[in-house]
Amino acid sequence: MYLAIVILLMVMLPVGSILTEWASAPIATPLMLLVGKWFVFWSAGVRLLLAGIKQFFQPQFTAHEIFKMKTDEALPIVRELGVANFAVGVLGTASLFAPSFVLPVAIAGAIFYGVAGAQHVTQKDKSGNESLAMATDILAFVVLAAYVVYVWMG
Repeated sequence: MYLAIVILLMVMLPVGSILTEWASAPIATPLMLLVGKWFVFWSAGVRLLLAGIKQFFQPQFTAHEIFKMKTDEALPIVRELGVANFAVGVLGTASLFAPSFVLPVAIAGAIFYGVAGAQHVTQKDKSGNESLAMATDILAFVVLAAYVVYVWMG
């Protein structure tokens, strides 16, 4: 289930939304603006919103299944991570209705996913879930950072 949700939210739904809007837009919109809009909504919005809810209410999944922790000592920290993910996720989801949120959320998302991906890279003996998290974190970082650079370059 985790695999399907992550691939849907981090790859399939953003790409599908980009292609759908690009093909149906009456006015040609630059592709990178659609990339930013939809990756912020799905990857930094819906994905982090759902992750935050799960981390808050079921911190054991992140602690035990992603990071392979054996005890429950870190569960309060995972819950706090969940609140942070939820907060960014709310803003990312709201960006669909408040386009001015797209760039700030893309910056925050790129930082978050870049650091998270780098930390996953350094872990030895990664679980399958951690390897998936690493790959999709790096993908989100690259896409969101490319969007930020595109916007800043004008």
